[in-house]
Amino acid sequence: MADESMLRTLRFQIEAIWPQESKLFARYALPVDACILDVGCGTGEATLRLAAMFPGAGRVCGVDVMPELLAVARRQPAPPLGRMPQFEQGDGFALQFADASFDLVVCRHVTQLLPQPERLLAELRRVLKPGGWLHVLSEDYGMLHFPTRNGIDPDRLWHEAVVPYTHSTGTDARIGRSTLPMLRSLGFTHTSVQYLTIDTERVPREYLVGIFTAWRDGYVEPLAAAGQLSQTEVRAMFDAIIAAVSDPQCYGVWHVPVVAGRCP
Repeated sequence: MADESMLRTLRFQIEAIWPQESKLFARYALPVDACILDVGCGTGEATLRLAAMFPGAGRVCGVDVMPELLAVARRQPAPPLGRMPQFEQGDGFALQFADASFDLVVCRHVTQLLPQPERLLAELRRVLKPGGWLHVLSEDYGMLHFPTRNGIDPDRLWHEAVVPYTHSTGTDARIGRSTLPMLRSLGFTHTSVQYLTIDTERVPREYLVGIFTAWRDGYVEPLAAAGQLSQTEVRAMFDAIIAAVSDPQCYGVWHVPVVAGRCP
């Protein structure tokens, strides 16, 4: 997770995703002095943008388990508006905050990385104030669609390499489709799911190239070791995706679920 390719992934993902995702925060109608927590904040890309979006916030805090990523977050420039967020090392399964501390808890690109994500979501509910909102960007690797190119079908990458890899780690590559029922089972109200369309029509192609190049550079070996494809095949499928999103005549899309709910 602290590999250089992960830093590139986080940098390109925020550029690709934030223009659509940022529009969703208005629906939470947060108070001016809201307290905001970003769990699994990584290098602080979203935390800093939230601090800029809510300059009057009483508190904006990012938490991550990886000190290497937090070191990068702390070196980021302060937002033009608002205060520099706090960045703290911590475990999302056991947050060091009192019950009912936050008006908004954000959790992005994390649920697919953890076993028992429902435990994480329950802990996020604990630190939410009554009436506060949970915002979860929950990836699903069955929701990436790119064309076959030179006889190489990229759909095989997700089903024959990524899904087996996550099974081997006790995690779920398709957690995005299960997150809404999890929030409902935890008693959240006003639950919803919105889909961000991260495609070659709405997102600059260089950002998509950056994401999939970083994924390729970081994951070829572990995906091949756990799945049904060789390293050569995994690399070729990533390269086919990169070639497709680089080609102005090709179309590709990644649908990203954002699941939200209100703490009763």
